[in-house]
Amino acid sequence: MLAEYAVRVERTRGRRYPELPHPYRNDYQRDRDRIIHARAFRRLENKTQVFTDRISDHFRNRLTHTIEVAQISRTIAEQLQLNVDLTETLALVHDIGHPPFGHAGEKALDEAMKQHGLFFDHNLHALRIVDNFEMRYAAFRGLNLTFEVREGIIKHSRDYPPDKYPQLTEYLLDQRPPLEAQLIDLTDEIAYNTADLDDGYEAEILTVQLIRDGVPAFARAHAEAEKKYPDASEKLKFNEALKLFFNRLVTDLIENTRTRIKDSGVKSLEEVRNYPERLVAFSPVIDVERRQAKEFLYANLYFSPDLKADKVRAEEIVGELFHFWMEHPEELPSSYQSKAESEPLARIVCDYIAGMTDNFILAQQKRYIR
Repeated sequence: MLAEYAVRVERTRGRRYPELPHPYRNDYQRDRDRIIHARAFRRLENKTQVFTDRISDHFRNRLTHTIEVAQISRTIAEQLQLNVDLTETLALVHDIGHPPFGHAGEKALDEAMKQHGLFFDHNLHALRIVDNFEMRYAAFRGLNLTFEVREGIIKHSRDYPPDKYPQLTEYLLDQRPPLEAQLIDLTDEIAYNTADLDDGYEAEILTVQLIRDGVPAFARAHAEAEKKYPDASEKLKFNEALKLFFNRLVTDLIENTRTRIKDSGVKSLEEVRNYPERLVAFSPVIDVERRQAKEFLYANLYFSPDLKADKVRAEEIVGELFHFWMEHPEELPSSYQSKAESEPLARIVCDYIAGMTDNFILAQQKRYIR
């Protein structure tokens, strides 16, 4: 049962290249499957989420993070009576444009591009991947995804001013994205705010007391876990507290969004698109808790002394290789060399680096940088 404001697959704006209907999968299910089978999706397994140079089977990578976001998104979408197939598809594709080495790699690529009057944006790069780089079909370039999925890739996490991005005019930049797309940015935050606390604790960078001091919502959850399970191990008490914090975020996002939708009076997808603000949101109290967790992670994990050397080296590697291929484009793969005839060389080099896994870029660094 879909809500009246949900996206309906039978009303999709379609694909760039028309295709016959599939006998037992709807269009969003087909898009989901195309993403899962894409090479760029598989490469997420070897792309950094937080840790770049720490070998552990337990830490999240881009792929396991993406799977967690998809699980959270499906649950919330079902409760809000949104289109679960579209929501899951957008969750699975939301990080496909990220370069190696996580945010350190993204920062380095953007800085390198700015030296040539350009920029790097992982949402826009994701669109290039699904529209052009994936080569699986003889009839067309890319994956030929539906409009709603391509729109969600662009608009799920930010608004792009129409006057500054005329190349994106077809994606209705003057309108809000559907609720299915609005949901992804916040489920992404739920996933990494809780998972990064977990991984930081496993890596012994964060301690329970440090988290309790910096994240009041976790402190309350941990006190509750201690009271309920006084004889449990410290790790199990930590797990219980994290679960309580996680559930608090998810429950609030469901309940507050449901209330906002009701109070807004929207009755259709068009009304969602034309509403003056995004309707998917945490309540003010929980949003404060979300920000506290995020700020804690930035201060104590992402920019911690333990990870600083890894991030600095990651940025150096990206910058060095970018400069190398700008100076020696003949060393690029032939397929990328041919693209340089129609696009700026800096964009070609950026595309090449952005598609790499951590392992592959390290191999290139050993090969080309003396």
